[in-house]
Order: sequence, then C-alpha cells, then structure tokens
Amino acid sequence: MRIVRSIVEAGYERNSVVTVGMFDGVHLAHAEIVREVLHRAKRREGRSMVVTFDPHPKEVTRKKDAPPLLTTLEERMEILDDLGLDVLFIVSFTFEFSRLTSRQFYRQYLIEGTGLDEVVVGYDHMFGRDREAGIEELVRMGKEFDFSVFAVHPFSVDGEEVSSTLIRDALRAGEVERARKFLGRPYRFSGRVIKGDGRGKSLGYATANLDMNAGKKLLPRSGVYLVGVARAADQHFGMMNIGTRPTIKSDARETIEVHLFDFNEDLYGELLTITLLKRLRDEQRFPSMEDLRSQLHRDREESLRMVQELAKQK
Repeated sequence: MRIVRSIVEAGYERNSVVTVGMFDGVHLAHAEIVREVLHRAKRREGRSMVVTFDPHPKEVTRKKDAPPLLTTLEERMEILDDLGLDVLFIVSFTFEFSRLTSRQFYRQYLIEGTGLDEVVVGYDHMFGRDREAGIEELVRMGKEFDFSVFAVHPFSVDGEEVSSTLIRDALRAGEVERARKFLGRPYRFSGRVIKGDGRGKSLGYATANLDMNAGKKLLPRSGVYLVGVARAADQHFGMMNIGTRPTIKSDARETIEVHLFDFNEDLYGELLTITLLKRLRDEQRFPSMEDLRSQLHRDREESLRMVQELAKQK
C-alpha cells in the first residue's frame, strides 16, 4: 500500500475507485466498504484508494465533542494495508480544509486531483462543510462529472448494525468480547511503562505501570482484564487493572497496571501494546491487603485457565 499526503503525491489516475471517511476502528462495516472498493477497482482494472483524515475532524471543528479514538493513524494504516488497498491518501484536516463545500472537496481532491471513476460510500455517508451533503448530492455530481456512485448497505452482526459508536459503547461498558465481535479483532492500545509506587511487587504481583495518555485512544471501563502484552522482542499473557486502586490509595487518580505472567524483567521506558482478551471482574475495595492478595491469586488462576482455553481454540 502506498501512503500519500497530497494530491501531487497521489497522482492523477482517471480509473481510481475511491472511498472517503475517518474509518476510526476500521471495523467490520468499514472493511466491507474497503472490500467493495477493491472488488470494483479490480473489475475496472483501476486503483483502489481510501481518503482519510488526520486529526479527527471534530478535533478541529468541535473539539469538546471529539470522540476518543478506536485506532490511531498508525493502526489504521496497518489494518488498511492488510486489507490489500493500493493507496491511502491522508488529508491533513485543518480549519481551512473544513470550510470547503462538498462540491469543492470532490472537485479539488478527487475529480480534478487524484482522478475518480467510481466512489464507494456507506449508506449514511455525509461530507463537506458542516456535513452538508450526502449520497443524493454525490449522485448529482456523478452525473455531471461522469463517475459512478455505489452505496454499501448497513453491515450487521447478530442483528446489530456495526458502527464506531456501538464499539465505543461496548468498551465503555467493559464488554471487550462484544467489541471484538464488531471490530473483527481484539481491541488494543499502547502505552509506555512509567515509574509506579512498587505496591504490586510487595503483594507478590509486580506490575508495569502504563502512561494513561494512550494516544487519545478510548480506554475500557475500569476493572481487571486478561490481556495479551506485546513488547519489541516478545509476547506474553498477563492481568491488567485499570482504575483507582481503592484498597491501596484514597485519591481518585486512575492508573493502568499490568502484571505479566512468568516474567520479572525491568520494563521501565518500554512501549507495551495491550490486547484486551477477557474481562475478569469489576475493580473493588477489599477490607485488607491480604484479602486483595488472595483475590489477585484467584484472578491469576482464572486467567491461566482462560489462556489454556484460548490455546485449545487455535
């Protein structure tokens, strides 16, 4: 996949089949749109292209309403590459860009810019200044400038229409397996290991404390999770607690702590990628540190049983 950030880099090819959108999460409904682009580009012997934006448009137009991300730009790039896309055009979303009308955007960037034979969009696609236009406007422009428009039907899983909002709601509720069902893969985020207070080690469960600033990504509901942990050199399973650690401290500051099974090296400063596999329980306050230690032992035993079950499923 070729990654470009300007019309000049993209080059003009009249036989381009294009889709436009944020594609946050690149979930199953997004993947369906991209597959349609690939299919139609192959049939026309043209190139497949996704036009996406960075940062999220609401970060520029309505910052207080900007949603936490399901995927960073780097993750979107990786997933779209795996789908087999020819070109990913990343448009820098500025306030000036946001003032373009729908017609100005299509003429400048696609019709006269990169070339356009067909555009593929979701059934509810809206675009242009203040999301002023939809599919009807696209069809009118298609007739005027000689390109086709194809709208992909809603994509549902188990009777629920897949959307980024649905996935965010699932993660906020701690329903990581439900989120996985709509994403088509487990949810993940990355963070760098920072200094903690060492309390986990005193309990017999040394933890890596992660920086809470996870690249503006959505973090799941507080609680204890079975997770996969990837570092530069290897991969592990572990337990993660996200929350305020009410048994240990009284302030409400949230932390992310990860205990890796069968691992005792210093991880300070390393970047870890956390994959959410199962939610074990809510975070809770225990009467004593000994009660907390006993619960952590039960969490570990349950997690290791789950790891064995996951191994059997492969």
